[in-house]
Amino acid sequence: MSVSIDQVFVKQFEADVHLAYQQMGTKLRSTVRSKSGVVGATTTFQKVGRGTASTKSRHGIVPVMNLNHEPVECVLQDYYAGDWVDALDELKTNVDERRVVASAGAYALGRKTDELIIGAMSNATASVGDYTAGAGLSKSLILSALEILNTNDVPDDGRRFAVVGVHQWNELLSMDEFVSADYVGDTPLANGAESRKWLGITWVLHNGLPCTGTNRDCFIYHASAIGHACGQEVKTDISWHGERAAHFISNSMSQGAVMIDASGIVRVKCNEAASSTPTE
Repeated sequence: MSVSIDQVFVKQFEADVHLAYQQMGTKLRSTVRSKSGVVGATTTFQKVGRGTASTKSRHGIVPVMNLNHEPVECVLQDYYAGDWVDALDELKTNVDERRVVASAGAYALGRKTDELIIGAMSNATASVGDYTAGAGLSKSLILSALEILNTNDVPDDGRRFAVVGVHQWNELLSMDEFVSADYVGDTPLANGAESRKWLGITWVLHNGLPCTGTNRDCFIYHASAIGHACGQEVKTDISWHGERAAHFISNSMSQGAVMIDASGIVRVKCNEAASSTPTE
């Protein structure tokens, strides 16, 4: 186990161990096209082209759309997170140390899931904004991104999402349209994450978006634009090792993510050095 276990030995006022400032699992998996129970090292998502309706003569043959099917391959990778829990150290703490370590490992793998999805998003070809302009997230920038999605005939079916960083979330909170119940309603979204519905988009706060210096990439996308595949859900195994007089907690999963349709995602380039009060 970690050599820092002595930091959680019981003191008079220490009754529990908190997993401070940890993201509780994945935030983005439910916002993309996800496939579970994959057998093998890869799987394929089908990207279906656009069909065209035609007329036919009486008693004639119904015209065939000849839809274009473009397979997109997603490679799954295996990830592990584990730690040791010494049996005698457990006697010196009044917390279930094995459960703490198991939970920490599961949360780490949840963050890895989001990292895979964000990595696939980073292949987006369409973008709005300019890092060098020093501009933050503004309503005009958001509307420009929406214009790209609408031009590409991306469905406005309630499955559009936007993932933004902490600074951009504060900029959104400066917009009356984003915070006013007159625009977004007053019913909170019960998905366990900081989120809000506005402009037909579910906005999600995330700490793991790509950032270089003060240049942050945010994304507005449709759920069908990104594919996530899972061969094994997060699995935890606890085993006793007598030679170490300790339990080993092992967490593992097999997952992958891929860009399916670049027309369904827009990168929003934001400069975090800009004022938190967005311009129109």
